[in-house]
Amino acid sequence: MSGHVSLLAVNVGSSSLKLARFDLVAGEPVERWRRSDTTEPDVPPDLAGNWRDAHAPGSAPPGLVVHRIVHGGADHAGPALVDDALVAELWALEPFAPLHQPAGLRGVAAAQRAFPDAVQVACFDTAFHRSLPPVATHLGLPHGLWERGIRRYGFHGLSFEHVVDEVGADRLGRAVIAHLGSGASLCAVVDGRSVDTTMGLSPAGGVVMGTRPGDLDPGVLTHLARHGLDGDGPLDTDTLEDLVNHRSGLLGLSGRTSDMQQLLGARATDPAADLAVRVFCRSVAKAVGSLVPVLGGIDTLVFTGGIGEHAAPIRAEVCEPLGFLGLAPDRVLVVAADEELTMARQAAPFAPSPAG
Repeated sequence: MSGHVSLLAVNVGSSSLKLARFDLVAGEPVERWRRSDTTEPDVPPDLAGNWRDAHAPGSAPPGLVVHRIVHGGADHAGPALVDDALVAELWALEPFAPLHQPAGLRGVAAAQRAFPDAVQVACFDTAFHRSLPPVATHLGLPHGLWERGIRRYGFHGLSFEHVVDEVGADRLGRAVIAHLGSGASLCAVVDGRSVDTTMGLSPAGGVVMGTRPGDLDPGVLTHLARHGLDGDGPLDTDTLEDLVNHRSGLLGLSGRTSDMQQLLGARATDPAADLAVRVFCRSVAKAVGSLVPVLGGIDTLVFTGGIGEHAAPIRAEVCEPLGFLGLAPDRVLVVAADEELTMARQAAPFAPSPAG
């Protein structure tokens, strides 16, 4: 086919790699293939090999590569061309997203090596939340810390934007969108715009997740920092960070796994698995309820993400205590997550002129 540009969407997670190839036809992304795989920490993805495996030998490389970057900081309200200055800026945000930022930037470096002639574009999970009002971005801390970047940013923005695109802002009305996966967050949306969200400075806050605890009493962290995990003395920051990113949430509560399907299968005979599921569902239901006053009511509740899409028992358990909201069944929606399509749509204006 002539007159089109091939686009590769690269979504590198802390332990996963999602790739999607689109052709931009008259500026619109048309999906051609998708791939999903696991990755090893600190190992750059083999993007050239994946592209080669999916195409005949000698086929043209992509003209445009778009990357999901979790943290865009306070300055990025939309996609941006990748250059050395942007990469340096994004590496400086690593402390705010230590699980995700390095993975995304490894994907950028791998794509620059594999496809040196392609236009490279970064899309940010935080950008969707740039519409948050100051009352939502300010934490209960001295204002000087907000000016230094200690504020609520919000994440999963590409997923929330996809829901808005697919359902439509008018149909959503006053909506709570719940992205439930190994990472999980909820967003309050009015007129298709984010007005509040559960994650804050980093992707560790908000509701209980696969290996992350969500919001904690700050006293828990200061206590652990002083007394350690076993009461054996101060806890260094690396160990504390490992605790809140890798050893908590569903995994910590169950003592066995962070996989929701496994926990659902085990909960009938394993009290710890049952507790983990119930804590997760309670956490999400409370988050939905906490966002309703911000919206002034609720018209639609949307589930997306791996758990949100595929775990009907979780959806039912979350919704059961929310009956007082009066949501009609047809206002509780399930939307398949598609961050890659949103990335392709955002990157399309940066495409080079097509050949042919």
